[in-house]
Amino acid sequence: MDAFLIATGIVALAEIGDKTQLLSFVLAARYQRPWPIIFGILVATLANHALAGAVGSWLTGLLGPDVLRWVLGISFLLMAGWMLIPDKLDEDEANVAPRFGVFGTTLIAFFLAEMGDKTQVATVALAAQYSDFLMVVAGTTAGMMLANVPAVLVGDKLAARLPVRLMHAIAAVIFAALGLYALFSQGLPGL
Repeated sequence: MDAFLIATGIVALAEIGDKTQLLSFVLAARYQRPWPIIFGILVATLANHALAGAVGSWLTGLLGPDVLRWVLGISFLLMAGWMLIPDKLDEDEANVAPRFGVFGTTLIAFFLAEMGDKTQVATVALAAQYSDFLMVVAGTTAGMMLANVPAVLVGDKLAARLPVRLMHAIAAVIFAALGLYALFSQGLPGL
């Protein structure tokens, strides 16, 4: 359950102001059909984070415990720093051809925008740390939905009121704590 709760919390905080949340605002404003957008986000996130979780699980088997501890510790510390850099949405990420319908457009745009994104990298690291693929992917997906569903439903009214810097600072502190824990602990949960 720790893997699920930590993954949910980290991704929900990390997603505030992230380019995929900005994409959620853009899609909601452009199409004004929230349910196909929400389902597109869900399916894209499940696919993307399942791949990331599989990579994290694979790394656990590939690297020895000591090497994995250092890789995870440094990765989490780098993620903490990355959290403090604001995201911007590229024009081409928001401009997927509408010929795929609202659901298909959202699915493609969101999946592509999430490639190499902070939350995808975090999913890899969390899956490696907790060795619980299902709970990590479920948690990161829940965190993604917690941040993006309100963005789709409420849109710009919500964006102006969120303390983005504070949310990113909290996520950075959590990533830093996980990094320090990984570096200075003798063993990781599940390893």
